[in-house]
Amino acid sequence: MTQIPRSALTLGLAGVIPFAWGALTLLSDAAAQWGLDTLGPRFIGPYVQLSYGMVILSFMSGVLWGFSTKAHGGRAATGYALSVIPALWAFLMAGGGPVSAGTNLIFGFLGLLILDFAFWQWGLAPKWWMQLRVLLTALVVACLSVGVFR
Repeated sequence: MTQIPRSALTLGLAGVIPFAWGALTLLSDAAAQWGLDTLGPRFIGPYVQLSYGMVILSFMSGVLWGFSTKAHGGRAATGYALSVIPALWAFLMAGGGPVSAGTNLIFGFLGLLILDFAFWQWGLAPKWWMQLRVLLTALVVACLSVGVFR
């Protein structure tokens, strides 16, 4: 196994904070009230999770696009085409209420993990990529599941 660079791991885990905060405010009335009073309604519960989830899926489209620049010919074209799927998924599927949007974001992040694996298999992502992506995806899906299944 290849070790994940500390900076990538630290920043990746920091990127989970809004998802975890949203889950916490769904589970704790005190945290939700503090967040409402301090940060406003947009930054608690499913609101923070859903808006941030759309941003992150779009960001990950850009990451995959960047990986595609390492490829050539048909593989590059395939990579570019696949790289836009997470952003389009977020745009098209993250509406319709917190439960359906949360469910669709869960499927979006699981689908992204499949794309991550493909890019990794093609040698376009770093050797440690899947270790990081499996960890982060598991955390994000767990946090989103609080809003979907609570």
